[in-house]
Amino acid sequence: MYQPYPTSGQGPPPQRPEPPRPVRTAVKLMYTGAALSAVGVVLELVAIGSVRNAIKKADPSLTSAQIHNAEVFGVAFAVIIGLIGIGLWVWMAWANGRGKSWARVVASVLFGLNTVFLLLAFARPHVGIGLILDLLVWLCGLGTIIMIWNKESSGYYQAMSQPRY
Repeated sequence: MYQPYPTSGQGPPPQRPEPPRPVRTAVKLMYTGAALSAVGVVLELVAIGSVRNAIKKADPSLTSAQIHNAEVFGVAFAVIIGLIGIGLWVWMAWANGRGKSWARVVASVLFGLNTVFLLLAFARPHVGIGLILDLLVWLCGLGTIIMIWNKESSGYYQAMSQPRY
């Protein structure tokens, strides 16, 4: 007859509950936001000439050197912010997928910042496709916030924040 090897008397560790559908959808939206942000970085690099034209159009009194400096700064800034954005999207997808309560708050703050950046994008020279992409990224954020703050998701985050013994 088979007898299991004696253990410390504790059962197996508790299983992590599976994230509910809204959280899984939010995680997919976050990965989509990261992918769209990556497309935005590539577009910034491809559309350097368009950025120059947008700067000229916004302020025709700028010298060629000023336009070049503004173009280099604008593209470098957009690429750096884009790479940081990609990292934040992936980090938030990872943390929210694991039910980290703090991640909902951080994601909400980041969505607020993204909203401010979207509004500022309307005020600066931009390429039309870039603005559309910014809007699509913002919509991913909006969908994410709606999904992670609904009632079903809240129960999951609460269950995941309970101590495990």
